[in-house]
Amino acid sequence: MRRLMNVRWIATALVILLLSGVCVELGRWQLHRLDARKARNEVTRTNLAAPAAPLAEIVGPQRVIGEQHDWRTAVVTGRYDASKQVVMRYRNVNDRPGFEIVTPLLLSDGSAVLVDRGFLPKQGGELAPSSIPAAPTGEVTVTGRLRRSERGGHTSGGTPDNGTARLINGPDFAPVLGLTLYDGYLTVEQQVPAADPAFGGFPGPEIDDGPHFFYALQWFFFALLAIGGLVYFSRRDVTGDNASTDSESEAPAESLPSATTATGAPRGPGGS
Repeated sequence: MRRLMNVRWIATALVILLLSGVCVELGRWQLHRLDARKARNEVTRTNLAAPAAPLAEIVGPQRVIGEQHDWRTAVVTGRYDASKQVVMRYRNVNDRPGFEIVTPLLLSDGSAVLVDRGFLPKQGGELAPSSIPAAPTGEVTVTGRLRRSERGGHTSGGTPDNGTARLINGPDFAPVLGLTLYDGYLTVEQQVPAADPAFGGFPGPEIDDGPHFFYALQWFFFALLAIGGLVYFSRRDVTGDNASTDSESEAPAESLPSATTATGAPRGPGGS
């Protein structure tokens, strides 16, 4: 028992309990992410089913495409400004690498919205698309899905550099392009005049619960495993200490003296 309660055992137990607590919190965090994903999926389903509406009517004067607008179908009319077109690098659609072409659409109120006109598959090892379909001239009506601005932490991928970027981000594009842009963008579903057939479309959203529930179970299992290991080895130490104490308390039996004569010969009956 003395060995069980020494400083090293206490320190080890505290570390195991701390790790178990961390595992539990990570499991709870995954469950929170699951709840958030379910709520987002419900918004997405509602937006996908909603009828198309004018962009300004959906977003409002703030010009911010938020989570509540994601995947909503919007209609907008304007003129493409091909001189401020941006090639999006390192894009991937259906596991195929390529580029996306984003062109600002100038609106009648003086603002503009970024329009992702489509995907161009990468040909070999090219670093830029060999040819880009020209944007239609004149008035264009675009029907497409609203998407929030892409953000990548502290990276500068959302700032166009020499006509290319990695993230589609309205606030980052605005000062470089010199436009009053919506915070967000639009992916083309239909366009009048029609979009160039060289452009590939985009897949719809993934509406599922993801792996969060199973990740949570894994973290909770790790916590139980750590606590179970602590209990098991503690009991083994206690059992070992008790067995050691019992064996030390047993004294060796003394040899009994044999009934022998002084000369070592046993006395018989009637002997003298």
